[in-house]
Amino acid sequence: MARTDERASASVPGGSGWQGAAGRYLEAAFYLDQEGEQVRPGKLAEWLGVSPPSVSEALRRLERDGLVSMDATHQVELTALGREVAADVVRRHRVLEVWLTEVLGLDWVEADKEAHQLAPALSEEVLDRLQHSLGDPLTCPHGNTIPGVVAPERILRSLALLSTGERARIARISELAEHEAPSVLTFLYDSGLVPGRSVEVTEALGAGGVLTCQPDGGAPRHLSAEVARAIWVESPNRSN
Repeated sequence: MARTDERASASVPGGSGWQGAAGRYLEAAFYLDQEGEQVRPGKLAEWLGVSPPSVSEALRRLERDGLVSMDATHQVELTALGREVAADVVRRHRVLEVWLTEVLGLDWVEADKEAHQLAPALSEEVLDRLQHSLGDPLTCPHGNTIPGVVAPERILRSLALLSTGERARIARISELAEHEAPSVLTFLYDSGLVPGRSVEVTEALGAGGVLTCQPDGGAPRHLSAEVARAIWVESPNRSN
């Protein structure tokens, strides 16, 4: 039986395009692009858990509606309208995650699940008021910028690139890690490896593929290369 959410809607007006399957495709393309990944049909199929033919059909509809464009190599790009709609989807999700974690006390994984359920039900007015009531946050709980706000420029490096003895402040967790391995989010949350927390690398990533670090006030943690690469820190400063 075909999944009803695999097909993009026939019409996706700007401002309300977050509703339905089209919004899911645009959101996925936005995240992949922001993380420096090439947006291709196969990657979208993997991200969304749908079949390649369904992705191809959805992309044709999105291209027809002026939301994406594809080149001869099948690389997908968001158009200006598509990026606007995708940013609205992402903004809703990230604002809700702030509310669910900071006000209701949910952990990262539960907040992510609930945000997916709640986002389509919010009117623009309620979303604006909610965001303002939270103090107009700049980022989601994972440190990723909320679309529409002007966040300060940051020079970031992957934790995996730091040397033994270097210290830095965690700035954000990759959206790819958040999507592909929810268990990683739980581990980082429980370990205190969260944005705003300073961390010291006690053993740099080596041939064994493991990095050991210690957050301020926490216990040493052993991270695989994949997890270490998903943690982005502000440029290390030995005096901090």
